[in-house]
Amino acid sequence: MAVTSDTIERAYRRYARYYDLVFGAIFHPGRNTAIEHLHCESGDRILEVGVGTGLSLSLYPKDVKITGIDLSSDMLMRAHQRVRADGLTNVEELLQMDAQNMAFEDSSFDKVVAMYVASVVPDPKKLMEEIRRVCKPGGVIIFLNHFENKNPVVKRAEALIQPLAKYLGFHPDFPMTEFLEQTGFEVKTAIPVNFLDYWTVLVGTNDK
Repeated sequence: MAVTSDTIERAYRRYARYYDLVFGAIFHPGRNTAIEHLHCESGDRILEVGVGTGLSLSLYPKDVKITGIDLSSDMLMRAHQRVRADGLTNVEELLQMDAQNMAFEDSSFDKVVAMYVASVVPDPKKLMEEIRRVCKPGGVIIFLNHFENKNPVVKRAEALIQPLAKYLGFHPDFPMTEFLEQTGFEVKTAIPVNFLDYWTVLVGTNDK
């Protein structure tokens, strides 16, 4: 039941219509914390990987330039609608793109944030390689994600639904230690967020 790009697209085609209702308010604290820790400066070019329906776009300062990418055209359609409705003129582009194979030139962005993406992509190591490539040296890199819970009861429940990963579009039992070892990401700050601190914001820099 492997998660592939095709299964992700199909899963988020199902989610797109009600994603904002289900995941909007409950995930808002995490989005807000992640963007706060980007420490955006005027003129920064920010890449948001996995922009989805654009729920986070209004949280950025108005004097930065934002590019968002997502694998799902259904999710992006709603992000485009949100940009028009909210008059978000600082959003430069919203592009359908595989985060594991980005079309941007090296060092295109000052900072990169990936929210609720690391446990979705088939190859987190490739994701990290691409993020490092398109981010300027020394630039802030932030991941916001659910990681495998340390509570044995919750951990067992996550393992039980892991066989459904193909249909869920993400890995429920996603260990942080394995992610960090696989990607070599050095965390400067880790902040628990959202309901019951079940998600974590990981802050680091692009130390190439």
